[in-house]
Amino acid sequence: MYDQFYGFTGRPFQLTPDPHFYFESGTHRKAMSYLGYGLAQGEGFIVITGDVGAGKTTLVGHLMNTIDPSRLTAVKLVSTQVEGDDLLRLVAEQFGIEWEGQSKAELLRAMEQYLREQARAGRRTLLIVDEGQNLAISALEELRMLSNFQLGGHSLLQIFLLGQPEFRQTLFHSPTLEQLRQRVIATHHLDPMEPEEVEPYILHRLGKVGWTGNPSFSPEAFELIFDYSEGVPRKLNVLVSRLLLFGAVEELHRISAQHVRNVIAEIEADRGIDEASLAPLPVADVVAHAAVATAPAVEAPLEWPRPTPEPEVAERPPFAKPGDDFAAARNLVSEPVADDVLELVPAGVAAAPVDEEHLKALQEQIAGLEARLVEQDAALRRVLDLLIEWVERDPDNAPNPAKSQTWAA
Repeated sequence: MYDQFYGFTGRPFQLTPDPHFYFESGTHRKAMSYLGYGLAQGEGFIVITGDVGAGKTTLVGHLMNTIDPSRLTAVKLVSTQVEGDDLLRLVAEQFGIEWEGQSKAELLRAMEQYLREQARAGRRTLLIVDEGQNLAISALEELRMLSNFQLGGHSLLQIFLLGQPEFRQTLFHSPTLEQLRQRVIATHHLDPMEPEEVEPYILHRLGKVGWTGNPSFSPEAFELIFDYSEGVPRKLNVLVSRLLLFGAVEELHRISAQHVRNVIAEIEADRGIDEASLAPLPVADVVAHAAVATAPAVEAPLEWPRPTPEPEVAERPPFAKPGDDFAAARNLVSEPVADDVLELVPAGVAAAPVDEEHLKALQEQIAGLEARLVEQDAALRRVLDLLIEWVERDPDNAPNPAKSQTWAA
């Protein structure tokens, strides 16, 4: 919608990684240097990590666009939540090798033969493994074994590993991966963009779709965009895309700081976040929530016809003692419950000032619950009295406990 309103030839802030929109920030420039160095070495592992949305996939896509496919065969794996043997099958499939019905030994021989053929044809082979944080230790070990293939003293396979920050913890601190660590020749972590890079990034992507200055952005708008996105490309794309949509709907030709605030509020509302939900609850509210959660559900008393007063029954059957159950129930909402619940409140919260009005409202709530319980108790007593009277007057018509689940209940 907004691309039509502003006359763009495409959508510059789509979430799908597209090397066409690659922007060389400072951290991406460093990463490209490491990748270039690794390719020049032609062996070992290159490790690139970054937070979600940092631009790892776009980075590697841009690198692939700069490489001559007649000299380098690059394959990429994304589904990495597999064990070692399954990873080998995935790699073989990417190499175009038939793997069904093959034993592991046969599969490895076929892969080595494929790599040798590529080398004899003057092409190097690069394996790019994305989402490295999902790799099992066994899968990483299989990748190390693949990197052992050589021809004439030269490695036949080079491997790029991309992953989120936790992948570094696995790779560099797992005692079983020492041999793989020794083969890592370069590593780089993609940091978020700097504040001064946000404006060039936005204008760069807009320029790729024919932007000619409409809409324009105020300097304060760029500052707020950075503050909210924290310089993470994907978060920034989401915000600016929503800004452009907002601008198209409102027919804006200049995006101001207030417009950015409005869109941020909409995004947060979509996520179910508002200022009130982020504020800590007062102690009295915590107590009220806890009391309501522990109190039994009390329904309105049933309207039963009052029986004609009869002489009191000398002995009641065991099921005609509702007071026993309700005595325990009343204890749940009597005044001592407040002290019990307060013990469950975290110390930091309990230390906050007590709101007397909230406490008074809570006490009234508890008193109301107790009154309703008393009414319920009386209603049940009346019902049971009526049932007992019915049994005593006509024993032959009394319900058979063996046949009546309702009576037994």
